[in-house]
Amino acid sequence: MPPGLSSSTTLKRIHREIADLKKEDLGAISLGPAGDDMFSWTATLPGPEGSCYEGGVFLVDITLARDYPFSAPKVSFRTRIYHMNISERGAVCIDILKHNWSPALSLFKVVLSLSSLLTDPNPRDPLVPSIATEYVRNRPQHDRTARHWTELYARPPPPPAAPGAKGKGKARPAAPAAERAASSTDSEVITIEDEDADEPRAPAPRAKRKRPAGGAEIDLTGSEEEARPPRRRRPDTASAGGGSSGAGTPGGDVIVIED
Repeated sequence: MPPGLSSSTTLKRIHREIADLKKEDLGAISLGPAGDDMFSWTATLPGPEGSCYEGGVFLVDITLARDYPFSAPKVSFRTRIYHMNISERGAVCIDILKHNWSPALSLFKVVLSLSSLLTDPNPRDPLVPSIATEYVRNRPQHDRTARHWTELYARPPPPPAAPGAKGKGKARPAAPAAERAASSTDSEVITIEDEDADEPRAPAPRAKRKRPAGGAEIDLTGSEEEARPPRRRRPDTASAGGGSSGAGTPGGDVIVIED
């Protein structure tokens, strides 16, 4: 096949796979061209849950041949991993990248196969025989080493701290104005003091009305208390012997009504 025709077919296939990726549910996996070069792709592969690679993020480089998809892509792990089917340099031993490759396969299916390889390694076709032997004879030790490598090489860095945060404490968001107003209304105690309560009040002026001469003098007030019964007082006599009334003695009774 002429090289020009092969390259044109490859570009059409690559653009079609890019369009298909937008319809796929990749989850935490990322896959796409590394830049303007359509023949160089990168993938981000999270460690599967429940595996000894859980919590790690593995970067994978994918290089397409000029006659792709008629030739299998070249895949290598950029992140170091303790795996029997992945060499120390990142080369991958998997059947679909060798004799089982088919033009019907896509790059997305290749990445899914790599994720399955992390969960179920193949000890019958290892790239690192020592790891395969350990996996078969001493599985707990294999898993401990794989977790240690994942923690050492594949653990993503922690997210940067928020700007403006100082020390170990976390800044608390300010309460809305409505909440502050409600809080101050609930907790504020308003005391109303009657300044006149402790001061003695002057008695209300009494309204007096005098009757004509010779009559009784009556003291009237507007108090709310109940009227007390009047007290009657007779004038003193002139002498102990009980004679006639002395001069200047009032001619009638004096009635005083106190409230």
